[in-house]
Amino acid sequence: MAQFKTDLRDIYFNLFNVLKIQNHTGYSENDMKDVINECNKFIEKEIYPSRTIGDQEGVHLKDGKVTIPPSFQAPMKKYYENGWYGMGYPEEIGGMPCPHAVSLACQSIMNGANVSFAMYPGLTRGAMDVILKVGSQEQKDSIVPKMMTGEWGGTMCLTEPGAGSDVGAAITVATPVGDGTFKVRGIKIFISSGDNDLYQNIIHLVLARTPGAPVGTKGLSLFIVPKFRKDGSANDVRCTKIEEKMGIHGQSTCELTFGANGNCEGVLIGKEFEGMTNMFIMMNEARLLCGVQGEAQANLSYMLTEQYAQERSQFGKEIAKHPDVKRTLLKMRSMGRAMRALVLYTADLFDRVHADPTLQDEIAFMTPICKAYCSDEGFNVAIDAIQTHGGYGFCSEYGIEQFARDLKISTIYEGTNGIQAVDFTMRKVLRDNAKTFMTVGAKMQKTMARPEAQIFKEELALIAKNLEKAQAIVERFGKEAKAQKTEAILFHATSFLSFSGNLVASWLLLEGACEAIKSKASATSEEEKAYYQSKTLDFRFFVQQQLVKNVGLSYSMLGFAEDLSQLNV
Repeated sequence: MAQFKTDLRDIYFNLFNVLKIQNHTGYSENDMKDVINECNKFIEKEIYPSRTIGDQEGVHLKDGKVTIPPSFQAPMKKYYENGWYGMGYPEEIGGMPCPHAVSLACQSIMNGANVSFAMYPGLTRGAMDVILKVGSQEQKDSIVPKMMTGEWGGTMCLTEPGAGSDVGAAITVATPVGDGTFKVRGIKIFISSGDNDLYQNIIHLVLARTPGAPVGTKGLSLFIVPKFRKDGSANDVRCTKIEEKMGIHGQSTCELTFGANGNCEGVLIGKEFEGMTNMFIMMNEARLLCGVQGEAQANLSYMLTEQYAQERSQFGKEIAKHPDVKRTLLKMRSMGRAMRALVLYTADLFDRVHADPTLQDEIAFMTPICKAYCSDEGFNVAIDAIQTHGGYGFCSEYGIEQFARDLKISTIYEGTNGIQAVDFTMRKVLRDNAKTFMTVGAKMQKTMARPEAQIFKEELALIAKNLEKAQAIVERFGKEAKAQKTEAILFHATSFLSFSGNLVASWLLLEGACEAIKSKASATSEEEKAYYQSKTLDFRFFVQQQLVKNVGLSYSMLGFAEDLSQLNV
């Protein structure tokens, strides 16, 4: 397995030079750097070594008991003991307060190092956040302290056989007993961290229907269903299958059967029929983390590939010096850094929204872009990593092929990328008549007007042309919406999200390039100057090699009169 390497310089540059989080979060730059640096050291020493071996060990179900990779046990214990789980949570519940962007940067490093490992505490954080926001005081007091110490884990249970992405078709039922509890009965599939021997207890958040509930998502309520009851007895919830998967072999993806013996006990969390609203607290976090999974693994796969390409010689020189390999490395780096800029920018919005509530719309706008764009393009970077390693990339010796296997699922779960495209187009753009889209566009134009940006004349011209095309696409979609041609819009939704992702990414890379030009003027070392120069190269390469793809995407959405959505496959 190749040596672990994190581009801390680029993480710090995004946080402190571009986003300037030290100016609006109340935390000093040095303190935040220390936290990230120590977390990176911990991940390199304790978590990364479990990546390949955990993939080989896998998850097993025997005699009703689920065991995770033994190599995960010790580092997970240390992860909680060292307080890394508590990052971003208040001290009164045992947390380590810090900006959301810093917490996400650390989660990114961990997801790159071992995504299967990262998902166990990641699912627990999501479940705990729901409990903190909508749970009763008794639920908070009895569950949150156990989750903070790592004694208890958590899951989200939505998907059912036959329902799939159509959550409203769920048929799991929760029948009131009369004492405030419910009898839950049903089957949930594809449940990440569904059962394991890592935690003493697991708190399942389960979507189910009460008797007489309305059809569809409006009839769903959310229930807390523990693996073990308060008295320590086993609840009637069992793992009846471990999914054999393409990747994330160290993650216990389970089929869970609730109430096979008619004795599965659960309690309502939040109000009846508000299950989807409350579950989306967790879902939106999970969607951003899917984007992080793509970004993180793309960036680590690039770091390992760049390292390999500098050492591997062919035809008398290092392969990094061959033009096509150089192009591939630039492609991987610029895309990886674009995705990092995107997820950290979005994370920072969570810190800024407290002072400016209007940013909530921008968070909603950016979330499907983060999820779909970063998972799609992250997978492409992983494929480039395999290609650059050649035969060694296809074999398991360097651990490179695992990135592609582990990363692909992020385009599928927490709402497929096709569903993200529908959500983005219909709800985040057309529903408010593209108001948020135009707000983001105005931010792009402000960056384009910066003095430092004026050296990029050709690149700015292409971004400006993209903004014009974006307006034309939205106008066409608006006309089709008024004509009730919804299928014509949805047919192009994925193309529109990819178009938007390329455009937003080019803007954020431009912002980084402008800051790099400013910083380079006072740089004292050749290493610093080289880094700042790489930021301008990233922007130029991205526009010339990636943003140009929007020319074709825009033509496919605007250049043809025939509505192919009406034709049969």
